[in-house]
Amino acid sequence: MAAAVELRGDFDAAALRRLARRSKDPGQIRRLLAMAEIYEGRSRGEAARVGGVGLQTLRDWVLRFNATGPAGLVDGKAPGQPSKLNDEQRQQLLRMVETGPTPAIHGVVRWRLIDLAQWLFEEYGLSIAKQTLSREMRALRLRKISARPQHHAQDPEQAEAFKKTSPPIWQRLPRQGRRTLR
Repeated sequence: MAAAVELRGDFDAAALRRLARRSKDPGQIRRLLAMAEIYEGRSRGEAARVGGVGLQTLRDWVLRFNATGPAGLVDGKAPGQPSKLNDEQRQQLLRMVETGPTPAIHGVVRWRLIDLAQWLFEEYGLSIAKQTLSREMRALRLRKISARPQHHAQDPEQAEAFKKTSPPIWQRLPRQGRRTLR
């Protein structure tokens, strides 16, 4: 059987228990308390029971603790799947959305996610789902915004002149009439 990995010497059980009291991360608290058990001279099996894990997991905690101290016992964010699009592809996608489609070339009058996914496949050979493309679009700070339809010959000056400018009825009433409305 291999010898147990020694803990670093710059901490003791009391210091780890103080850190555990101040910590907000429950996983780190369990790990710190398990390390404190080891510092107090208890067996690795007892320390593993305090942490609620097996001996191999406890050994992994000890290695993380020795490498980076108490901060190494905090759960980090899992890296997850790498993005399908690189920065250059994202910028090209952004330019395509901002310029809009050319109906004669792209065969559509407005971009849909499925159209953009098809364009990415034709341009870069990337097969990307609509949901993934939607997430990429949100990361580019793009939202689905439909403009209010506007006639091509609409005159904004005539629309402004057509607006009603009469004051509301309560402003036209005499002062004593206003009291009776309440």
